[in-house]
Amino acid sequence: MTVRVLAVADSDSYLKWAAGLLGGMPPGWTAQMMVVRSPITPSPGQIRSALNGTMAEADVVPARRLRRLLASYRPDVVLLACTGPVVEALAAVVLDRADGHRPVLVTGLPGISVPASERAWVFRSAADLFIVHSHREAAEFAGIGRGLGVHGTVGRARLPFLAPAPAAAVRDRVVFATQAKVPVAPDERRRVLLSLAALADARPDLHVVVKLRARADEQQTHRELHHYELLWDDLVAARRVRPGAVSFDAGPMREHLAHAAGFVTVSSTAALEAIAASVPLLVLSDFGVNAEMINVVFEGSGCLGTLADLEKAAFRDPDPGWCAANYFHDPVDDDWTALLAGLVAQAATGVLPAPVRLPYPGGARARRRARLRLEVPAAMEMISAVRQSRRRTS
Repeated sequence: MTVRVLAVADSDSYLKWAAGLLGGMPPGWTAQMMVVRSPITPSPGQIRSALNGTMAEADVVPARRLRRLLASYRPDVVLLACTGPVVEALAAVVLDRADGHRPVLVTGLPGISVPASERAWVFRSAADLFIVHSHREAAEFAGIGRGLGVHGTVGRARLPFLAPAPAAAVRDRVVFATQAKVPVAPDERRRVLLSLAALADARPDLHVVVKLRARADEQQTHRELHHYELLWDDLVAARRVRPGAVSFDAGPMREHLAHAAGFVTVSSTAALEAIAASVPLLVLSDFGVNAEMINVVFEGSGCLGTLADLEKAAFRDPDPGWCAANYFHDPVDDDWTALLAGLVAQAATGVLPAPVRLPYPGGARARRRARLRLEVPAAMEMISAVRQSRRRTS
């Protein structure tokens, strides 16, 4: 039986996740990918980097095209690889179709999701299958789902982009992976850059690279208020760092890790890519280890360290027991494809359970705003930019 999958992404991180996940589909399944236009639509360069050989292309289309694609492609599965509000909006389109062909609705999260969030489930309450990436995440999200009364099943998949590139002959690069949300304060970000510069000065045998998710003029899943490259330019202008001590690049992470002797982040799923590539690492604890910093999952990993450790290139190898419980379980423990195949079989007989559509977080007004962001993204982006400009000048 040929199973058709339509995947919809809205940002660079979700696109990377979806493309990798589709690479693990059962034999004979086919897939079509689209990127829905929104204020966080990835640039062409980000799309190429996210796909990175996993799929040929992903067209950027307006949200209104989804209804036509559902009618023409008639997918058996719709994968909504999107931020929560977009999943909620697009799930309504999928479920409100009038032709009676109800596809299996799949969603998930593209990286570290500890601690599990009730809000993430509420936005995705209509899903038949919710994919996460570790035993710990699966247990936490399943518990939340039961408490909310949703019918969706939680499935487990190893993060699809953990397969490393072949190691380079010379590994002389230290890679700092940025995270848009944390740390928030510009002074904290400057501290990271100053320590990277100190490492570069102390170890001229190492090339220190800040791996960006996006350039300052590109969009990301989460808005970055204080871009590292712009902060670096300010430090150079103030003569606090040596020009050229640190370089900035936005290429595929796996290519950087192939050349890496060490990896550092405050909080990034790329830490898992470093572990998969056998690159010693540091997860910085200077700004706290908690849910707000999105790094609590690394407690007990053996990888937590400080900026002082970074300046000495004191990178760590992770604890094997932590790895087994967090994202590096045996692949035989993955159950998402078996669960999905079962749901596809149920759909073919018309016995999929009716979805539970929970009240929208923030109410009807928040829902209207989220859907407006999809319908007129350019206008919404302009309004957002004007508001930010007013806040800066007030």
